[in-house]
Amino acid sequence: MKRLILMRHAKSDWSAGVTSDHDRPLNERGRQGATALGGWLSKQDRLPDGVLCSSAERTGETYLRLGLAPDTPVTFTRTLYLATPDDILTVLHGATGDTVLMLGHNPGIADAAAGFVRTPPAHPKFDAYPAGATLVADFDILEWQEAAWGNANAQHFVVPRDL
Repeated sequence: MKRLILMRHAKSDWSAGVTSDHDRPLNERGRQGATALGGWLSKQDRLPDGVLCSSAERTGETYLRLGLAPDTPVTFTRTLYLATPDDILTVLHGATGDTVLMLGHNPGIADAAAGFVRTPPAHPKFDAYPAGATLVADFDILEWQEAAWGNANAQHFVVPRDL
């Protein structure tokens, strides 16, 4: 079995004065939300043994605020910045580890979440996939290359406001 933790970056700061979307940081609510998500992952015993993260500032900051073990392997990639669902699947096929955290952006991350699961979680925010939304889904596969649309079972879905 392989477990995917599919997370949208926490709330970003649109007033930060940066000229590039790629360089936008988190706002205070986003920083608090990311920290809360890290605590939730730990409490649920859903810590990843590998991370695939968009190279954008806000996804990197979200990752850091999760407070994961410093020896957790992380790959920052521009491919996940505003990625399509097919881009997300392609990156996932190259994952290592049994529990992988993937951090990205909407709309691709929401579309990928909906595409991966056989049955969507019964949460009113799942379709919108707001900032910090996190899906934990299990795939009954041996290798990540076997991951495909519609072959994961949703285990948990949470947004920072739930915490």
